[in-house]
Amino acid sequence: MEDGRFARVEQMIGREGMDRLRASHAVVVGLGAVGSYATEALARAGVGRLRLVDFDTVHESNINRQLLALSSTVGRPKVEVAAARIRGINPACDVELLPLFAHAETMDQILAGPPDVLLDAIDGLNPKAELISAALTRGVPVCSSMGAALRTDPTRVRTGSLTQATGCPLARRLRKAIRRRGLSTDDVLCVHSDEPVDASLLREPDEGDLAPARGRKRLVLASLPTLTGVFGLTLANLALEVLLGDLFPRPGGQSHP
Repeated sequence: MEDGRFARVEQMIGREGMDRLRASHAVVVGLGAVGSYATEALARAGVGRLRLVDFDTVHESNINRQLLALSSTVGRPKVEVAAARIRGINPACDVELLPLFAHAETMDQILAGPPDVLLDAIDGLNPKAELISAALTRGVPVCSSMGAALRTDPTRVRTGSLTQATGCPLARRLRKAIRRRGLSTDDVLCVHSDEPVDASLLREPDEGDLAPARGRKRLVLASLPTLTGVFGLTLANLALEVLLGDLFPRPGGQSHP
């Protein structure tokens, strides 16, 4: 175990698994409530190359749920804050910053390589569908987060294919959007909650709410830091399963068949 910072990860996955993570390239799109936690987990697992995609800066309203959001980081680009944090965790990690919006014209940049896995942690339906569809077309494995806002019960968080995700309005709309493009959702791994949402917790944006860089203002979604963190860490765990394949540790010492 050459690097003590990853000794306990290597104890779980072995030297071959650790070498595989060091050689892996993951792309995280969206560094907000879910994506920030997912990115941190990949860095702490020893993934060797991370491409971070987010057009936004840190806002004070992010502090309740986003790992990158501190009083000292308000106003700074999220990709820069994330990169500094990753380099403090693992100076050997190759971090690439793409401060841009995910849309048709930027897909070649986002998915260049191609990477070994894509982590989708963006909120908007259209860019989300565009991103996942582009990855599927290019043969890039996808791990996607569905809606974490408005949920309170971490025991209702589930993983599986997007096709099988139940009880999540975003998953339902996303399936339709991807299938309209002639693509299957069977191979899209996702984290979602089957907890019913309370629509009374939604509110219309007001003058104090920042508009997204593209498109109209969206409804303001209530959220807890606990649930968004669970989603982000679970999303990262799905990505580690993809990257490690049969080397991913299973209960009772069992690996992938």
